[in-house]
Amino acid sequence: MRKPAAHIVWDWNGTLFHDIDAVIAATNSAFAEIGLEPITLERYRELYCVPVPVFYERLMGRRPTEAEWLVMDATFHRHYTEQRVGCGLAEGAEALLAAWQGAGRSQSILSMFGHDELIPLVRGLGIASRFIRVEGRTGPSGGSKSAYMVRHLAALESVEPGRTVVIGDAADDAVAARDAGAHAVLYTGGSHSWSSLAVAGVPVVDTLAEAVQVAEDLAA
Repeated sequence: MRKPAAHIVWDWNGTLFHDIDAVIAATNSAFAEIGLEPITLERYRELYCVPVPVFYERLMGRRPTEAEWLVMDATFHRHYTEQRVGCGLAEGAEALLAAWQGAGRSQSILSMFGHDELIPLVRGLGIASRFIRVEGRTGPSGGSKSAYMVRHLAALESVEPGRTVVIGDAADDAVAARDAGAHAVLYTGGSHSWSSLAVAGVPVVDTLAEAVQVAEDLAA
């Protein structure tokens, strides 16, 4: 029996979609709402984690109250929506997606970005046809990706978790991949620094081209 072809599950924000500048601007707008000092990109990458309330705890020294979390989350998303207009695909992403598909392999997107916003964004960038499934978050923000990943892979026909590689920019992507029985490669162009990604125990790379090369080797 022919074994399934290698499959990539792409993360969206900070991976395929290069939006880290918009994220920092929106984060600082959210911080200002409750009197926190602005954060630099470097400090953000060192401290960022999911669930997001834990990230805020690292900065504040305590968990935000429910009221604070609701204000910060709403403020972040409002400002992010404004800022992301100037963002686009990461360098080389379009060519990598085309080459992977052209080689007869499949790929999908799983993001914790809201599903109803993700779909038109992917379509608007002209890459929707590259994926066999595009899926965003449908529940409240701030949660873990693992349960979504398990369901995502289960819904894909002829995709074997053991020949699947998750490419993302956050340690949570590696955890989600592990929990779903897949491999992971982490990319430094998004929300995490190299050192904070390295603790996940999976390959860490600086470019998406490197990520795809490592994915080929892992899924072989």
